Amino acid sequence: MKIILKDIPDLQKLDIYESNGGYSTLKKALKDMSPDDIINEVKASNLRGRGGACFPTGLKWTFMPKVTEKPKYLCCNGDESEPGSFKDREIFEKNPHQFIEGTLLSCYAMGIKTAYVYIRGEYYKWINLLQKAIDDAYKKGYIGKNILGTNFSTDIYIHRGAGAYICGEESALMNSIEGKRGYPRVKPPFPATYGLWGNPTTINNIETLANIPEIIKNGHEWFLKIGEPKHPGTLLFGVSGHINKPGVYELETGTPLMTIINDYCGGMIDGKEIKMVIPGGSSMPPLTKEEALTIKMDDASLKAIGSAIGTAGVIVMNEDTDIVKVLERISQFYYHESCGQCTPCREGTGWLMRILKRINNGEGRIEDLDLLTDVSQNIEGNTICALGDAAAWPVKWTVKKFRDEFEKKIKKESVSLPVKNKVHSLR
Repeated sequence: MKIILKDIPDLQKLDIYESNGGYSTLKKALKDMSPDDIINEVKASNLRGRGGACFPTGLKWTFMPKVTEKPKYLCCNGDESEPGSFKDREIFEKNPHQFIEGTLLSCYAMGIKTAYVYIRGEYYKWINLLQKAIDDAYKKGYIGKNILGTNFSTDIYIHRGAGAYICGEESALMNSIEGKRGYPRVKPPFPATYGLWGNPTTINNIETLANIPEIIKNGHEWFLKIGEPKHPGTLLFGVSGHINKPGVYELETGTPLMTIINDYCGGMIDGKEIKMVIPGGSSMPPLTKEEALTIKMDDASLKAIGSAIGTAGVIVMNEDTDIVKVLERISQFYYHESCGQCTPCREGTGWLMRILKRINNGEGRIEDLDLLTDVSQNIEGNTICALGDAAAWPVKWTVKKFRDEFEKKIKKESVSLPVKNKVHSLR
């Protein structure tokens, strides 16, 4: 079952998209459905956000005020800076018009006249591809004033980011669009009441919006029958690491992880054993081999074992992987990308990185493992946005699940170093 990345050649072209039913859902909605009809259909479908939090999309839409004198905005989050995630660019390249149609349906449902598509600046190729699709849709009257002869008008603009991970966080994204530094905002107030320039704003992920046309076309009951009922539909799994066929695979939620690895990704390179799998981008708690062998890839299944689906960016590592070095590299990323606004994140991410670097340099101590856990727990839940959690979770859970890897490295390397030469500075 494919909802977004359909096996139709040249679907990115407007005429091909139209010949396969493209924009027919928009025409039907503008003619026969009220905004509330669309919101209720999406709400009944239980579509969950595909950006990482899995929040119910229809419920989020109900937070947008129906009557207000202020302009309302939709922010389409295509920042995609999570290491291991590369799904949204597949939509921009292979089916941009379905995303555009989903954006227009969302704007109609919430009474929005302006949508911004926020894309990281490094996605230069995909920015141009999406802009071409938007331009073509404008020419055909699908975007702009009095769309398809109705009184519904909406404009869509692309906003290029400057490569900051923090701008994937919804309030930092809004600050960036406003031309400010990408600092997350304290909540409340929430974006639905005080978003872009102080006006009501909804933020949705690109993949989330691309599902909307098919849900409105086929109905919520159709969508609920796909995958896991509590997390229905398909997911774009971006799979990388020690596998034979890395790439993006659209599969139903609840697909077993080993089915993805073996049946779609061609199995492990050289037939080696799995050591660790990160299931949803680098910020998600990792899975052990034993967990990977039995886990199904959906929100509830992963939460049950202390992890999360995140962006469905699956990173597979084999038996030869140095887990401690992997964790140091992940920690270095979050230290570099911390905006510095919150003390626990600003100081804690650097602390974690330096401890891990010290262990990898042969200067580690056994007590460092408890220190890593302690620092992680003091970051987690104590910051304005989720970047602190994103930095803390990989460390906290990797140390917990792979402690023997750390102990072996510390004990082996500490023996070869004279005690007088050991340096325990964290800076």
